[in-house]
Amino acid sequence: MQIINSTIPAQNLSRFQVRRSSFKYQMSPLNPSAAKVSYFRPATAAVDGTRRHLANLDKLLKKTDTPAKVEPEPVFKDPNKGSEMPIKGKGLFEGLNLARIWPEMRAAEDMSPRNLNRLQRLLSKTVEYSPRNSLGRRWREYHGCNDWSGLLDPLDENLRREVVRYGEFVQSAYHSFHSNPAMSLNEAPLPRHVALPDKSYKVTKSLYATSSVGLPGWVDEVAPDLGWMTQRSSWMGYVAVCDDRREISRMGRRDIVIALRGTATCLEWAENVRAQLTNIPTDTDSSDPKVECGFLSLYKTAGAHVKSLSESVVEEIRRLMEIYKGETLSISVTGHSLGAALALLVADEISVCSPTVPPVAVFSFGGPRVGNTAFANRITSRNVKVLRIVNSQDLITQVPPVTYSHVGTELRVETKMSPYLKPNADVACCHDLEAYLHLVDGFLSSKCPFRANAKRSLVRLVHDQRGNMKKLYMRKVKDLSLNPELQMLGCLPSPS
Repeated sequence: MQIINSTIPAQNLSRFQVRRSSFKYQMSPLNPSAAKVSYFRPATAAVDGTRRHLANLDKLLKKTDTPAKVEPEPVFKDPNKGSEMPIKGKGLFEGLNLARIWPEMRAAEDMSPRNLNRLQRLLSKTVEYSPRNSLGRRWREYHGCNDWSGLLDPLDENLRREVVRYGEFVQSAYHSFHSNPAMSLNEAPLPRHVALPDKSYKVTKSLYATSSVGLPGWVDEVAPDLGWMTQRSSWMGYVAVCDDRREISRMGRRDIVIALRGTATCLEWAENVRAQLTNIPTDTDSSDPKVECGFLSLYKTAGAHVKSLSESVVEEIRRLMEIYKGETLSISVTGHSLGAALALLVADEISVCSPTVPPVAVFSFGGPRVGNTAFANRITSRNVKVLRIVNSQDLITQVPPVTYSHVGTELRVETKMSPYLKPNADVACCHDLEAYLHLVDGFLSSKCPFRANAKRSLVRLVHDQRGNMKKLYMRKVKDLSLNPELQMLGCLPSPS
């Protein structure tokens, strides 16, 4: 989900790039190669494609520095085995005793029997769940009415759970898409089943996004098994509404969720790099708000058998507002990567789709800049509250670098602060949604970036980011005879 607005040197062009004359718009060197993807290993396929794309982006953004003097790697001695292993990932926090600076991290780094038992619990399906406290009269605070003032540092435990819960709604969108990515070219799509992490919600509407970029017909002939990679319209997410009276009472209102996944198809990658600013349609705003061309294309373009994302979401929100007229409602829009960008466009439009629109809040993960300052100001003026969860090491949150502006309040986390992930984890790991949820679940405050009593399961993180996990912990996983791949079957991440 990822934007670049510069001339790409010929030597950097991807082997997947095709002739300029075959496109309505020139493809980007950042597109993933058309490798065969297994529908039964969707997480791996998505991570591999994202990893290739972000690695190229990293090369393009990185400045060339004078090679530093190579020094011998420090050595860590395992007290349990007496063996030695090099410590990698030197950087900003090299040489610091984090356990001494932040005592809460000492327990996480300690390999005592007590913490080995804790590690075993985090790698099992029987993870303890944090209690769901009643939000009651404070729900508007947690929904951003005061821009989350006083709730972020230290991170309020109720807000932490809410943020992780909205991230898991996005994970459900990813899972549903990858389980059945193809769409018929000849008929309207059938209703889609979505396995929601929160059973108190029910899905009311599927959402589709359509690209205006055209690919030549021979692309499907070259890769017939990957036809879904080049389809113009794709399932992007869903609308769900809380339908459980006890949960409505706990939250203090009936919540409507709009969840949007990140980039998955080739045409979505192509739209991501159409980074020129374009005017957003408006009848009353004279401040000249502009947004990224590719994002607006995916949001406003209708497909052969599906409505545009814009039309579908506005129609559904109006329908639900009429059904639950007289009740206290909220609208929560959540997305990751490309979905985070589209979430802003959704929130901007639905905030004025009716004279009595409920409070609208956006919870975005790893989102890029979407529009210019005028667009950011318009979002604020429409009373849309935005909480951006940002990993300091995530390149996608740093692009486009100029002429664009971020929107809303920021909750910043950092891969280096996880006791389980390598501090030099690759760019794909730093952008991964499960890594984001792991970091949010662990974040306590700027003075203690990772809490010792974090409860989120490590199963999915180990499964998807095995190469980015610290060797010490991977060795303990092996010593404990745990198989995360087997435990992944039917195991959704735990909300905490």
